[in-house]
Amino acid sequence: MVKILALVAALGVSGAAFAKADCTAHPKSEWMKESDARAKLEAEGYKIKKFKVDGNCYEIYGHNKDGKKVEIYYDAKTLAVVKSEVE
Repeated sequence: MVKILALVAALGVSGAAFAKADCTAHPKSEWMKESDARAKLEAEGYKIKKFKVDGNCYEIYGHNKDGKKVEIYYDAKTLAVVKSEVE
């Protein structure tokens, strides 16, 4: 563990960079279809570069309607934002 912490410190990576979003675990049968989720987010103005499943979350990388880079985790059932990072 000490070696890992030393490596993280040496690389200048914060512990927060390794933190995942804590999405509620819904049965997959209740998840919004990926194509519907993507369409809804694009309709809200997001330019999605990458859309993926991360644990119990949908995660996107791309840009918001203001052109800022985003990384956002969504609840896969409700599409509520669970965690977001905007540059």
